[in-house]
Order: sequence, then C-alpha cells, then structure tokens
Amino acid sequence: MTIPRRSPSRLATALATASVVLVPVVLAAPAAGAAEPAAPVVRESFDDGRVPAGWTVGPGSGAWTVEGGRLVGRSASTSQISTIAFGTRLEDFRFSATVRFESVVNAARWAALALDMPKGGAPPWSQAALRSASTAANGVEFAQRTAGNAWNVTDAGSAPADAGVGKDVQVVIEVRGGRATWTLDGRQVLTTNRLPRIADGAFGLVANGAKVQFDDVEIRPLAPESFVLPNDGTAVPKVVAHRGYSSVAPENTDVAMAIAGRTGADFVENDTAVNADGEPWVLHDSTVDRTTDGTGALKSLGSGYLRGLDAGSWFSPVFTGERLPSLVEQLGVVKQGGSRLLLEIKSPQTEAQVRTIIDRVRANGMADRTVIQSFSDDIVRWARAYAPSIPTMILRGTLDADPVATAKALGVVSYNPSWTAIKGKPEVVEALNDAGIAVMPYTVDSAAEWATMQEHGVDGIITNRAGELVGWNMRLAQDGDVRPPAKPAEARILAPRDGLVLTRGDERSLALDLQHETGATATLDGAAIAPGATIDPDELPLGRHTVVVTAPGETGTPARAEATFTVRATPAGVASLVATVDGLDPQDRTKLLREGLDGRWERFRKTLDAAEVPAATRRLLDGDAAVLQAAAGDR
Repeated sequence: MTIPRRSPSRLATALATASVVLVPVVLAAPAAGAAEPAAPVVRESFDDGRVPAGWTVGPGSGAWTVEGGRLVGRSASTSQISTIAFGTRLEDFRFSATVRFESVVNAARWAALALDMPKGGAPPWSQAALRSASTAANGVEFAQRTAGNAWNVTDAGSAPADAGVGKDVQVVIEVRGGRATWTLDGRQVLTTNRLPRIADGAFGLVANGAKVQFDDVEIRPLAPESFVLPNDGTAVPKVVAHRGYSSVAPENTDVAMAIAGRTGADFVENDTAVNADGEPWVLHDSTVDRTTDGTGALKSLGSGYLRGLDAGSWFSPVFTGERLPSLVEQLGVVKQGGSRLLLEIKSPQTEAQVRTIIDRVRANGMADRTVIQSFSDDIVRWARAYAPSIPTMILRGTLDADPVATAKALGVVSYNPSWTAIKGKPEVVEALNDAGIAVMPYTVDSAAEWATMQEHGVDGIITNRAGELVGWNMRLAQDGDVRPPAKPAEARILAPRDGLVLTRGDERSLALDLQHETGATATLDGAAIAPGATIDPDELPLGRHTVVVTAPGETGTPARAEATFTVRATPAGVASLVATVDGLDPQDRTKLLREGLDGRWERFRKTLDAAEVPAATRRLLDGDAAVLQAAAGDR
C-alpha cells in the first residue's frame, strides 16, 4: 500500500530545504585503470541542418534552430529560460558538448547542460551551468531548477579563463548517481556529491539571456563504478552517514537524511524492518521506546499508531514534531538529494518481508541508487536472489575466519566490519580489495581514527559525523595529509619546583605541563611516579631528591625536564610525623611530642628507641632527631 506523505516539522523543512551549503566538497580523481565509457547513446553534430527528431523545445522557450551545422538556442532576456530536452535517463554517464556564446544580454548570462531534464522541459531538473564570465566566483555551477521555479545552487566555482563571446569551449560533465565532475577545456573546475536526481528526466540544453551555439553533443553511459578505491595512500574514503547525520539530528528521521545529503555524504544509511501491517518502517531498535514517545515492538504495532509518534523530541526539544518515517516516505526524501541509500535490513526478517522492502524501493524509483546491507547472511542471499541488480554488503561485528571467502560466497560488493574488529589489520583490507571487495567499517567519529582508517586503505567510513568527515576528506583531497605537523617534544615540571625545601607533613603533588604529549614518563629518585601523584616528605629520607620527566614528542627527539627538592629536618616536621604515626601508645606519643618541641633530642631518641614505632618511621624520626641534636648541641 502507499502511505501518504506527512508534513514534516517546521525545523525539518527548514533544514531540508536550506540554501546554505554546509561544507564544500572535493572529490578524488577517477581511479587509474577505470573502465572506459561505453559507446555513445547520443552523438549529434547537426550536420543535416535539422533539429534531431524527438528533441523537444520547452514551454516559454525562444527558438531552437540549426544554423551552420550547429544547434542554436535563443533566450531574449534574463527572465527567459530556453530549453530543449532529449534522450532517455541514465544513472551514470558522460555528457559533453562544444559551447559558444554568440551574444549575451550581460556577462552573467549562461548556458547549461541539463541533467535529468523531463521531456517537456518543466522543472525540476539539475544542470551544469556556464556563464560567459566564467572566471566569476559563480562562473560555473551545479544547480537545480526546482518545481517552484526557483534555483537551488548546490556548488559554484570559477574557471581559469572566461568563456566569453565568439569562442568555442569544451564542456564535459561526468555524473555518477548524485556525484558529478565539471571539466572545462580539459581542466576540472568543479565537483559535487550533492547533485539532485529525478527518476523521469533525461537530458537537455539550456540558454538564458543569450544566443548560444551547441555542437558535438555526446552522451556515453559509464560502467558501474567499483566500490573499491585504489590502495595508493591517496584515495579519499566514501562518507556513509550512519542513520543520517545522527550527531546533529535525531537518527533515522527524514531531517537527518536530508541534512546528511546536503553535507555531501556519498551514502545515507538507515535501518528498516516491517511492522504488524507488513509495511517497512525506518527504525534501528526492535521497539519504538528509545527514539519515540511511543512504546512497543515494531512488529506488533500498526501503521496508524506509528504515524502519530514523535521521533524527534527525545533528541532535542527543537526537533519536537519530527515523525517516525516509513520507508516509502524516506525514499522520497533521499531521492531528492544526491546521496545513495545504504539500506540496512534488520534481523529477523522473513524472505517475504525482504521482498516487500525491495518492492517499495523499486516502486519508488530508487533501485539504481540503493545498496542493501545486513548482519544476516540469509537476508543478503534473499536480497541478491530477488534483486540481483541491487548491490549488497555484509555487516560483521567480528571478522570471519576467512573474510574474502565469506564475501565471495555471499556475492557482496563490500565487507563492513566493526572498526574494532579490523583495526590494526590492513592486510585484511588489502586482501578483500584485491578480491574486488570494498571495506567500509562502522561506526567511527574520531578524526584520529579516520586517519588510521585511510592509511589502512578502507573504502568508506560509516560515521555519525557525516559533515565533519566530508570536511576532513576535503582537506585530504586538497593537501594529501590530514595529520597535523609533528610537534617537538615538550616537558615542564610545575610542582615541585626546582630548589624547593620541604619538611615533614608538607605534601606536594607532581604537576607536569605536557601540552599535547602522550607517552610521557616521570621518575622520583629513579623510581616511576605517575603525574598527579603525591610526593610525601613523611616517606622520604632527609636530603636532595630529583624528579625527572621524559616526553617522546612526535619528531623523534625526546624532551627532558628535571627538578630537585630537599627534605629538611625541623622540630615542627618531627612533631607532624609523630602525630601521624599509626598505633603509637598515647603516652609515648605525648612524651615524644613534648621532648621534640622542647628540643631535648637525646631524651627523644631514647624514648623513641623504647616505643613501638614502625621500623621505616623509626629510621626517619631518629635521623631527623640526630641532625637536629647535632645542630643544637648534645642535650
């Protein structure tokens, strides 16, 4: 059955349709040795002097004619968007053309190659636009003409030189799902992975405020892109938004998916299982208790009850009113963005239930943008048998004895273990990649771990922090290094300070300033001591003591700091030690205190000799008394 789409919360609507691009995106260059594009499905040089059959001029357009062996589109004003549509839809393709501005109303006017333009030319459609002043900050753009006849510019950039007027320029747009690359005269000028796609569009050409010539129009299908990235140390891992952008919005909701798509995630991941009505809903847990204001097991709840649940207020009051989505509803949300859907089918599900989930994906035009994963071998097998064209992945909490054999037996495109299971085992990643199987571990939110994962050669990272990982990837693509520069070792002793004099009872804590250091060690008189530990003069002999701290740093040259302090004998210190001795007879304690404070050290030592005092403490007290007796004269 078809579940009607509900109105999202006001905040969800604002976030999902926001025009602000959260993080710019830079894609890695195509892998070396990638499959060559297939034969063209469209190749038109207009040499016969006619507009090709089946090419449809859009409503409100200026004239489209063929002159001098070139297709000419006319738009008389900045408000007239002149279109011509043709071809049939492709998911992955290369669209190229020679473009020449013959005249423009002003330098900001543009021409575009339309991507997914409906045959009638009515919006929505996506396009790659070129201004005649292409060196402007928005000289080249990826944008969508929305159903409301507005513009949603997802990415903009500048070209090295202006297209100008009267000059041929070569435009090549390579599209893979929601990702696209803009090349002008052989130079890459812009990339995106936020390209909105529609199911019923094909191709088109557009002119605005200009008379534009188009020639050598060619469209070639591209072979499906491998999920495996080259293990050359430079590949940028795919971004998989775990339950959507779940660190900033309630997991698995429509708003979490919309935001993840806007940030540029390659995949948005959700969790799906069927309810009591046999309808797929998006929920991670087996019950609705944790993430909604309802209660009960999903499998026992009807769709009517589920539609009324609040799935946002548990996360934050600002998301109050965000509803629990059905799979059908969420497919519509993901479809409007550029990300692929990584659909996790939760266990347990029957084979019939798996087929129902796949039926919903197909019916909503998302089969070519969906990948299915599960922890269940059976679910993966059923999905592959029922929908062999939809790629599958297997999830694992621990590694199989032979991950390659397991992945091959299941026919999956990716083996997705927990990061804990595969961390420190780059050879496993390499073996899987060598077998043509990608590795996308879950769920990692630490930039330090992302660096290690990239070094391991993983092909994707499943994370709650999709936007942050997109930005991290951008830096990696631009700089080739996401680790901060190595810092020299630093070590400083704050306490005890060098030259300090302590007496009995005068404790100090070992305080160190290590800044960014890890792995630093400290010793007191050669014995290990932990930072923050108490230095107790009641346990140290008189005289000089030395604290040494060694920090390894990141450059290979360690740092060393040293502080020397002295324990000195005083009557007050002796009294403090006597007062804290455990198990001392009260009469002996009183006598020792009086004799010490009066400075009668010979009598003090005789009383101490007869008292029951622990041997270590006796040695300290006798040593202090002997020093004080010598200093005061024999009394």
